[in-house]
Formats: sequence, structure tokens, C-alpha cells
Amino acid sequence: MLYSMTGYGRAEQMIGDKTFLIEIKSLNGKQFDLRLTLPALLKPYEFDVRNLLNEGLERGSVECIITIKSNGASRPVTINTDLLKAYYTSVTAVAKELNADVDQLLAAILRLPEVVVNSTEMLHENDWNLFKGVLQTAIANLNAHREDEGKSLIADLLQKLANIELHQENIKALEPIRREKIKEGLLKVLHENVGKENYDANRFEQELIYYIEKIDISEEQVRLKNHCEYFRSILAEQAKSKGKKLSFILQEFGREINTTGSKANNADIQKHVVQMKDDLEKMKEQILNVL
Repeated sequence: MLYSMTGYGRAEQMIGDKTFLIEIKSLNGKQFDLRLTLPALLKPYEFDVRNLLNEGLERGSVECIITIKSNGASRPVTINTDLLKAYYTSVTAVAKELNADVDQLLAAILRLPEVVVNSTEMLHENDWNLFKGVLQTAIANLNAHREDEGKSLIADLLQKLANIELHQENIKALEPIRREKIKEGLLKVLHENVGKENYDANRFEQELIYYIEKIDISEEQVRLKNHCEYFRSILAEQAKSKGKKLSFILQEFGREINTTGSKANNADIQKHVVQMKDDLEKMKEQILNVL
């Protein structure tokens, strides 16, 4: 199971004489970064709303907009005159610049958010508990969207992982050929510079073994194979948040692949190393969006 950090959730419900609408959007981010827009009625509960969103979404750059529409009888109201004046000055300037009609401007501004607010209204405890249910529904809807996105991510990651494992098998098949080419190359240098009869064959074999051990890539390939298996096992876990752990594992992928390339000394193996690096970079890009 894998969750993307990208998602959208929405919930709407009437509580008493008000309709609460909650919209939440989430994008990838290293930590939990929240932009919250609340109506005045919910300001006393802002800390609780933030906690619920943090607990439910864990990571990501999140934008939550909560709006309320009153459906009941009229109540005492207060006009936020400072805000009204600021709106009026700005909008009038734009209207004059565009030669637009300003006759109905004041009526339009009075309908803008927070200009007219209920002066004595408070959200009762029972209504707050009902609102929490609406918020949790919106969070659940967003997480369902994240899970759907995660299914696409996991399919792509597994494909890239299979590509890397295939290149590993090809490198393994090339390893005996690589060793033979190294031996032939060293012999050619000796024959050209020393002569076939002027070197100790036993000493040459000893030096050859020492040299091949220095550029041996079997340990790197074993570790990379283990990392691939570990990566696949993490993907299969039921834990919701695993993006950071997967990112750390991919860093280990990079170390083993880079070391293999630096030791390879073989053009065919280098081609596979380049392809592995390409798949690895694509996996890293995808992991940035994993919860």
C-alpha cells in the first residue's frame, strides 16, 4: 500500500441552520505545511482544526478552505468597516481604470467574506462535534484520493525496480567476460613492453588476482540486490507513511550503482550502469510525491 501526497477532499453538511463546506487540497512537501482559511465562527477552534488536519494528513503542502452559509432566521450582525473600506478603495480604483459601472459596488462588497459577520453568534459544543465529523469526512475523502494516486505510483516504482534488477542480471552475466578482458589487456601490455619470455607467469597470476580483487563488484551487486528486496518489502507494508524511508533506501541504491560504475572498467557494464542510474533518478522523482 502506498499513498501519494497529492489529493483532493470535499465534504458538505448542514448543521443546525448552517451549511458547512470543507475543501482540502494537498501537494507534496517535506513536512506538514498548512494554509487554513476559516470563517469567524470557527476561529476559537482553529488550533483543534489544525491538529485534526495534521493527524489525518501527516505530510504535504495542504490548503484547507472552510466556508459557512447561513440558512436560518436573521441574527444581529456587525459590519467590518475597516475591511469594507479597504475593499471599496481597491475595487473602485480598478473599476475607474476599466471604466466599469460602480453603482452596485457597495452591495457586492457587502457580500464578500468577513465584511458582515454575526456579532453574537458562537458555535455550540454539540455543533462543533458534528463539524468535526464533516472535517474528518473531507480528510478521509482526500486520503482515498491519495490512495488511488498511490496505486499508480507503486506500479511505476515496481517497474523501475524490475528494470534495475534486470540490469543487475546482465552485469552478472558480463562479469566473467570482464575478468577475461582485463587479463588479456594486461598480458598485451606485458608482451609489448617486456616480451613474452621476460616475465614470471606465476607472479603475473598473483598480481592479476590482487588487481581483480580491487575492482571486484560482487559485493556491490549483492548489497544492491538486498536493497532491492528491502525496497519491495517496504512497498508491501501496510504502514501509511513511508516516503522518507524509501528515499533513504534509494540513496543506498545510488552508492552501490556508482561504485559499480567506477570499478567496472568495461564498456558493456557501463551501459547497464547508465540505464540503472536513469531508472534510479526516475524513482527518486516519484518518491518525492510519496507520503
